[in-house]
Amino acid sequence: MTKTIIPGNPKFYKQFFLQGFDKMAEVQELTNGEFDSLIKEGIVLVDFFAEWCMPCVMMSPIIDDLSEEFSGKAKFGKINIDDYPELADKYNVASVPTFVLFKGGEIAQTLTGSMNQDELSEEIQNLLD
Repeated sequence: MTKTIIPGNPKFYKQFFLQGFDKMAEVQELTNGEFDSLIKEGIVLVDFFAEWCMPCVMMSPIIDDLSEEFSGKAKFGKINIDDYPELADKYNVASVPTFVLFKGGEIAQTLTGSMNQDELSEEIQNLLD
């Protein structure tokens, strides 16, 4: 019998596997122009991702849920680093997933790697307070 051990927070993986892939496209993928206009005002979380990145795929439903949780309070967008490498360079994205939180057009915080929904929610809420 083989025992599989999944690293990280079990709640994170349970949430991912329960939600599956059906919600993956809810947060809008941005172009250069859309990115610039989105980050100008308010609180914005930008998910820098790649389609080949499994942790990015697993974070996608969490980002979608957070966009619903913070609807009207914060904005969300995604940048595919393979399509827009210049934006990844500009914001020093060295690995994915990377989440850049903007406040009033300025970087407020950069978070790299997988995390659970509660942790990411708390980071967004801290910017709103």
